[in-house]
Amino acid sequence: MENVIEIKNLTKSYGKSRGVIDVNLTVKEGDIFGFLGPNGAGKSTTIRSMLGFLKFSEGSIKILRMDSVTDHEKILREVGYMPSEAWFYNTMKVSDVIRYAADVRGLDCSEEAARICEKLKVNTEKRIKELSLGNRKKVSIVCAMQHKPRLFIFDEPTSGLDPLVQKHFFELINEYVENGATCLLSTHVLSEVNKYCKTAAIMREGRLTMLDSPKIDDETFLSFYEDEEEK
Repeated sequence: MENVIEIKNLTKSYGKSRGVIDVNLTVKEGDIFGFLGPNGAGKSTTIRSMLGFLKFSEGSIKILRMDSVTDHEKILREVGYMPSEAWFYNTMKVSDVIRYAADVRGLDCSEEAARICEKLKVNTEKRIKELSLGNRKKVSIVCAMQHKPRLFIFDEPTSGLDPLVQKHFFELINEYVENGATCLLSTHVLSEVNKYCKTAAIMREGRLTMLDSPKIDDETFLSFYEDEEEK
């Protein structure tokens, strides 16, 4: 299986503020990779560097065998990215937001979008300003999934979703992965990693620790948070 994500010696500095330090990470095709860690540990910095949204200080990143700096636009066409914050124009209808996300890619995703909306119970006739956080998250999921990308990158996707929608979300992920996609899942929720992920790592103080198994017990998991809070 090919390496879908290859990060070598990634370092991103924010001056006195913590960034990420010497991160090395490989994610293979067909993996559901769990990316754990407390707030401020460096998960979002790593993801934004992968997608070309941040300029990093040292290292290299390849996504789908493309360079994250020089092939930034090509990578974005092949990736379904869902940021932790679901920001949209408040006055737009949900259907227009979803269609716009497809139009930007020059694709007709209407059939797949309709299927996902039905699965997640997305009301496409409402305006964004009428939606709760959970319903905005669902719209963001549709926008990230509808073009059937080769790689999904989700940053805290299930916060605000009710348990049934969370279940349907992971059913969709498993379905896409079975058809050849790969998924990087950044999350605080240990149970999600233990249940759905094939490989996992923990970010702590800007450094990455690969786990021998995606199955991690509560005591070990909490120790990363407790150690971080003592800093």
